[in-house]
Amino acid sequence: MYATVTAQQAVALVRSGQRVFVQGAAATPMVLLDALVQRASELRDVEMVHLHLEGSAPHAAPELAASFRINALFVGANVRAAVAEGRADYLPVFLSEAPALFRQRVLPLDVALIHVSPPDKHGYCSLGTSVDVAAAAVETATTVIAQINPRMPRTLGYGQVHVSRFAACVDVDLPLPNSHRPPPSVAEQQIARHVASLVEDGATIQTGIGGIPDAVLAALHGHRRLGVHTEMFSDGLLPLVASGAVTGECKKLQRGKILSSFVVGSQALYDFVHDNPIVELRDSAYVNDTHVIRQNPNVTAINSALEIDLTGQVCADSLGEMIYSGVGGQMDFIRGASLSPNGRAIIALRSTAKGLSRIVPTLRPGSGVVTTRAHAHYIVTEHGIASLHGKNLRQRATALIAVAAPEHREALSAAAHTRFGGK
Repeated sequence: MYATVTAQQAVALVRSGQRVFVQGAAATPMVLLDALVQRASELRDVEMVHLHLEGSAPHAAPELAASFRINALFVGANVRAAVAEGRADYLPVFLSEAPALFRQRVLPLDVALIHVSPPDKHGYCSLGTSVDVAAAAVETATTVIAQINPRMPRTLGYGQVHVSRFAACVDVDLPLPNSHRPPPSVAEQQIARHVASLVEDGATIQTGIGGIPDAVLAALHGHRRLGVHTEMFSDGLLPLVASGAVTGECKKLQRGKILSSFVVGSQALYDFVHDNPIVELRDSAYVNDTHVIRQNPNVTAINSALEIDLTGQVCADSLGEMIYSGVGGQMDFIRGASLSPNGRAIIALRSTAKGLSRIVPTLRPGSGVVTTRAHAHYIVTEHGIASLHGKNLRQRATALIAVAAPEHREALSAAAHTRFGGK
């Protein structure tokens, strides 16, 4: 058994000037976070370190800027304005390297706020839906405060923490955040069909969350012997697993298992991963390690972008100077897939956004290059597949213009001619 306190009593352990980690995504400890915000008038200069958080991120409110300063490893919609307005910071880092920020004490943690399952008969709780960087935070923080929830699924792998590690425990009984997406659009379905044509039977796949990844997964039902090694596990995988398309039998590592570092989706997804021996969650230092990824054959990494220039430079974290999301794990998997035997690295995106071409002559000023032109292999839009690997800059421009929206191709061709010459 373990002793519990109120959320207010638990967060009383936080002091001004400390660095506080907050577990993220579906495991966001909202009760603890809300209680901490209620202490805002008592606190100054508390640094809040986290990936994307679900919910409203109350600590990001403008009136609390003197109390809390966010240092985001990934920028979600709920803190985007705070970063843009200079009230919060963004720390660019590959997801594979994020745990080392804590373990190597680049960012030594004073406190970790986490959200776990109840302890088993041996006293071990599970980090549940979010092992990613949370495991390293729990290992290294001076003080760990746990929100214990019977609705948090007990996931297997490397996210177990003994209750004795917790300086304070708070019992809650609340549903996890649910993520529901509308059905894929026509364009997303067209993109998915092109991507599916690049996925071979026996491939090990990685996808993210959103309309395009969900559409791609739906388009893979005719495939066989697929494996899954992905930083994020979402609902789109459930029908694919149920259909028998996913067996993991061709993987070299964690054969027969679905490997991930965090889970975001519906209650059906949380029910599926609960105590399920075919699902293994590990921290992102392992899951996103290119040395690990490349050991599986036919790794097919499917990621997205905000903008791509005619040389193949991929911007996925910013809109010009405005930070929109983060580096995340895109480069980890793009590189890992490229090094995998017969692997394929794919960037899939709609050709336009708000009427503007997302394939552009040059990235807008201030844009971040997440995937370099040397790493970009396949670019897929609803208009087809551009294979860039082994092509020079002029050839790349021609291939990318062919998959741009038709109404923008003339302008792109003129820009390419000015820059690269040729026919």
